[in-house]
Amino acid sequence: MDSSYIKNFVIISHVDHGKSTLADRFLELTKTISKEKMHSCYLDSMDLEKEKGITIKLHPVRMEFEVSNSKYILNLIDTPGHIDFSYETSRALAAVEGAILLVDASQGIQAQTLFNLEQARKQKLKIIGAVNKIDLVSAQVSQTRKELASILKVKEKEIFIISAKKGTNVPELLKAVVEKTPCPLIQKTVPDGMSKALIFDSKYDSFSGVTVFVRVFEGEIQKGDKICLMATETESEVKEVGYFSPQLEPCLSLKAGEIGYIKTGIKEPSKVKVGDTILKIIDAKYQTLGIKPLSGYKEPQLVLFLSLYPQDSDEFENLKESLNKLKLNDPTLDFQIESKMDLGRGFRCGFLGSLHAEITARRLKQEFDLDLILTSPQVVFKILTKNGEEIFVSSPALWPDSSQIQEIQEPWVELEIITPNSHFNSVFKILENFNASVEKTESFTSHKSLLSAQTSLREIISGNFYDKLKSISQGYASFSFRQIGFRKSDLVKLNILINGEPEEPFSKIVSREKAFSEGKMLVRKLKKVLPPQQFAVSLQAALGGKIIARETIRARRKDVTAPLYGGDVTRKKKLLEIQKKGKKKLKTKGKINIPPNVFLEMLKED
Repeated sequence: MDSSYIKNFVIISHVDHGKSTLADRFLELTKTISKEKMHSCYLDSMDLEKEKGITIKLHPVRMEFEVSNSKYILNLIDTPGHIDFSYETSRALAAVEGAILLVDASQGIQAQTLFNLEQARKQKLKIIGAVNKIDLVSAQVSQTRKELASILKVKEKEIFIISAKKGTNVPELLKAVVEKTPCPLIQKTVPDGMSKALIFDSKYDSFSGVTVFVRVFEGEIQKGDKICLMATETESEVKEVGYFSPQLEPCLSLKAGEIGYIKTGIKEPSKVKVGDTILKIIDAKYQTLGIKPLSGYKEPQLVLFLSLYPQDSDEFENLKESLNKLKLNDPTLDFQIESKMDLGRGFRCGFLGSLHAEITARRLKQEFDLDLILTSPQVVFKILTKNGEEIFVSSPALWPDSSQIQEIQEPWVELEIITPNSHFNSVFKILENFNASVEKTESFTSHKSLLSAQTSLREIISGNFYDKLKSISQGYASFSFRQIGFRKSDLVKLNILINGEPEEPFSKIVSREKAFSEGKMLVRKLKKVLPPQQFAVSLQAALGGKIIARETIRARRKDVTAPLYGGDVTRKKKLLEIQKKGKKKLKTKGKINIPPNVFLEMLKED
């Protein structure tokens, strides 16, 4: 098809503003999905997305829509809204020319809305504003429309007011996408017969190998073509090409301007990188032509690290293979091998936030059937030793002895918080709890304020700032952050002991002044999630050699006197004494077996 009839666009917004619901209406309107097969949030295909009620992965789909007797191909990419998955959104933005910026009429413009808008502007996309959920009783339609028009610098009448749930004004919005979104710009940087495509996502299956999701920028790619992945210089032959309907639908070829998939046949996931350029080659001497790859994506900055170990040490290779496959459609996942005396071999993994870490751990369990041991999440600390050495530590296991430490520094961030004026004081209080210093406050709109504050990244990550901010503001406040460097802090290593034995996975780096409350909280939570044993289990938090908090899990009791039907009391005492000795023996010899779900529960914040 002529590229002038192709429109590539995304839907971007803050989390829970109705992106997936709007995508549902587009699928119905274009008859891409029949009414019989349609269900809520159709593109959110992962079980975790349905369970959490949020979009985790970007989801492309191709639709056909007729405007003024002309048929257009619309390639839509539905994107996540949570701050932990903003890299997914950035990759989708690089593959399209237009974006619908969606805002909930009951919540207004949020911090992530502004972040996504900034990313879209950097890609020079045509942005169409839309106010959603106008059918809600709490909707402030005119106010939100006015705010959105102001930040987009357009007239109010250019902002669409819709109800994605009921379909109100959705056909008009889709028609505007066709009319306003620029056609794909066809470049010419390679010789005739050659093609260029950008990989924006990928997945793996044992039969087809790696399937890459691509936007074709030049030329045409079809089955049987010879291709090269430029970053790794991996050559292969195309096994199949197609588009997303939203299932994989084979076709004859993918032409410049189109979005689709290529089955590469490559069986080594490590050779395929999101952001790489696929080059269709027709001459073995293509390397001498000086062809430059497409710009790709800026590497995301990881803010959180934790270790993953298989419960069964024999599963190490399976874990390694599973992480490589997961990295195909989650390029932000970063991992390297590490080993510990008591846990064996595992991986130190980097994430964009605590939700990203939790989702990854649960995907490894659900998709690859792996039982894992997870350590406490930590940020990267800078330590200056007394012999003048500077080291970076992202794991409590690598924390040096206090006698060797000259100074400890931790990463700090600048927060931007948008809050309704009615919750301004509540937000101030929560910032005090997170030791944040407010640098600036200003009026954002007539009923909203913008706060700029600075605090440690550790406080934001370990204190679950996102959920607490949402809770205290009834869901209306939002934030984004950026790292601003390292600052000196008074930090200590908090150890958790189970039956007197240190359990490294639960160790944590905390501020000295909060060590007691953190230790108390950890042992209390562990008491709730760790199953009872046949004997009493002591849970302790220790600072150096000093115990600062303790809880005890009572023994699971069996009534050994139940079978008795007569006799004097000495028979009962004898059985109870035998039980007591047995429990004591179990306690001295028994090793506590910690189920995998305990590590996942400890990863979640209360």
